[in-house]
Amino acid sequence: MPGAQGVRRVADLLRAIASRGATGARLVDLARQCRLEPPTTHRLLKALDAEGLVARDQSARTYTLGPLTFELGLAAAHHFRARDLCAQALQAIADRTGDTVFLSMRSGLDTVCIDRREGRFPIKTLTLDVGTRRPLGLGAGGLALLAALDDAEIEVVLGANAWRLAAYDGMRAPVLLDMVRRTRKLGYALNDRQATPGAMSVGLAIPARQGAPALAISVGAIASRMQSARQREIAKIVRSEIRSLST
Repeated sequence: MPGAQGVRRVADLLRAIASRGATGARLVDLARQCRLEPPTTHRLLKALDAEGLVARDQSARTYTLGPLTFELGLAAAHHFRARDLCAQALQAIADRTGDTVFLSMRSGLDTVCIDRREGRFPIKTLTLDVGTRRPLGLGAGGLALLAALDDAEIEVVLGANAWRLAAYDGMRAPVLLDMVRRTRKLGYALNDRQATPGAMSVGLAIPARQGAPALAISVGAIASRMQSARQREIAKIVRSEIRSLST
């Protein structure tokens, strides 16, 4: 159906713009990421700009999310209470580990950071801002969510995201698949092969009552604080708080 296709294209564009954060995205990059012709991309962006769903920076020639997306998010917030429900657990983990704690949520083929808490340790690893969107499997939280899927769905996700992964430090689907296997063996996700140099993170998915998990908690720290014994200790702390959430 043409109407359904148009909605899908708009949703893909909004997700792509969101994935670029505050820096925004150029039309040519959006066209490539969404697999659209540049004239089609320009026409859709112009209409979205007129409605306030995107905003164009005339000098930089980039697009960011517009004010209407913020307003719609405020209206929908009371339906999605994950941040409120997890807030106490995130703060407890930050207090106990001293490091930075992230709450990630699955969104289709992506994960989105929806909350962050900082511990007392003076060297911070602020690898994710709230609102950061990345392909599912990147980062310890995303890796934990990917590893919780069955093998057939993992194959679908990696196949769909394969062309996007190279933009993240040259990540490749086979490497992510190896990390999934290690996650299942360890009992927690360990991100030591991607993203921020000198930083590492440990993550666990929050079990769902039905179906695959949609939320994960991860802890990031400088690599010198992430020896094997401390990785296990952090995983134990996170698991304990997740258990409290589940009850």
